[in-house]
Amino acid sequence: MLLSIKSWLFETPSKDCMASYAKSGDNRYLEQLIALYSNDLYHYLVTQSNTHLAYDVSQQTWLKVIEKRHLYQAQTTPKAWLFKLARNTLIDEYRRQQHFVELDENTHLAAQNDKSESDLTSGDSHIGSSNISYEAFDAALKQLSFVQREAITLQQEGFSLTDIELITQSSLETIKTRLRYAKQNLKRLLGANNEQT
Repeated sequence: MLLSIKSWLFETPSKDCMASYAKSGDNRYLEQLIALYSNDLYHYLVTQSNTHLAYDVSQQTWLKVIEKRHLYQAQTTPKAWLFKLARNTLIDEYRRQQHFVELDENTHLAAQNDKSESDLTSGDSHIGSSNISYEAFDAALKQLSFVQREAITLQQEGFSLTDIELITQSSLETIKTRLRYAKQNLKRLLGANNEQT
């Protein structure tokens, strides 16, 4: 009984609310989109900027959703489309503030060493291991380049490589390279941090 009252009072957001909003413009679907994705969107933006800018850009992104809803194509995942809008809005804001963001950088932070792909992925569990504090991980993440930080954040957000391609408008190989370097740099930074403690 309680469950039926709850579902009557609070309409459960549907996963296709972006398509419904694109078609109808009904604000109920926009509210569902905000309920589904606003926290994830803000988290992504704050890892790429700061709390103030992330808040401003997330608000601008929702305005762009209203303005550009007719451009949404149902075969695209709503979250990926939303993140693409947010990313473009953030980069536009950085340009407006004359803040340079390197979008084609794939270099290591430290001296490059020749590790195979299997060496890099075999230790990925170390990145998210429980003995590393959130603060240490966040500090290491902030030392990565914009594109490496973005790639790893989007992967942590649960996006597929295809989704990350759409969001960043980069090739699959470029994304794989950024992820590989990001993971290697994070392991190096977190390893250095563990040695200091």
